[in-house]
Parts: sequence; structure tokens; C-alpha cells
Amino acid sequence: MDVSAAVSAASAASPGSVQGQASLLMLKKAMELQKANAAQLLQTLPQATPTPGATVGGTINTYA
Repeated sequence: MDVSAAVSAASAASPGSVQGQASLLMLKKAMELQKANAAQLLQTLPQATPTPGATVGGTINTYA
């Protein structure tokens, strides 16, 4: 589900109506789904392994 469509539907409905409550529920579900998808994508990224003896990026020049 497209989150922007859910946001526009939720903002168009009046807050106390059944349609408004349903729109907010769908928005929450869409956001939870995107959160789960993002977490799954982050888990698939390879972990960086430090190379022993590497000096590049090991220090920060604070005087530059």
C-alpha cells in the first residue's frame, strides 16, 4: 500500500467518523509494513569487517 495515498485518505476523512478511523488504521498498517520491509533490507546488508593494519579512516584530522 502506498503511504502517501493512505495519508491523503486519512486526512480527508473526518476524525470521528468510521471512515476516518478506518483510514487511520490503514495508515498505521502501511507504516508498520514499511518499517518491517526496511528492517528486513537492513538485515540483508553485509557487515563491515575491519582489516587488520588498515590505516585509512582510522584517524580524524581535526585541524583541517
